Amino acid sequence: MALIRWDPFRQIERLEPFRDSERWEPFREIDTLQRQLSRIFDRLAPADGGETAGLIFAPVAELEETDDTLFLRLEVPGLDPKDINVEVTPESVSISGERKVERKAEENGVTRSEFRYGRFQRVIPLPTQVQNDKVQAEFKNGIIHLTLPKAESEKGKAIKVNLG
Repeated sequence: MALIRWDPFRQIERLEPFRDSERWEPFREIDTLQRQLSRIFDRLAPADGGETAGLIFAPVAELEETDDTLFLRLEVPGLDPKDINVEVTPESVSISGERKVERKAEENGVTRSEFRYGRFQRVIPLPTQVQNDKVQAEFKNGIIHLTLPKAESEKGKAIKVNLG
């Protein structure tokens, strides 16, 4: 059964048979839209593990600020500390690394993986300057905990607010 597109501004005689151009087949249009979206997502994140596949993964971060310290947590599940590089400047934290491919061969079955493998990098700008030589780090259960003490000039810094 085909649905007919209703056009209130066009008069159709009741006895005139419907032409193919007047039939609306929603499932065909949905199928076409799905194929187009799949092509777009394949370009953004190729399933073949191509060079850009690793760019999709970026560690998520959570930043908490107190009067004298910044606490930054980075989530890197499934990675070993030896595969991660964290660098801290007074203005930012940079994390990079590589998620290595673990292949398991099956003889009679099919293996499907939706994990992203490859290199990643993320730079997180900090809201205030920190003493990057006094950073403390802990890695536990796939989460990096960084304690970033604020720079002395930032601790007691008062900013005048103009109200008018």
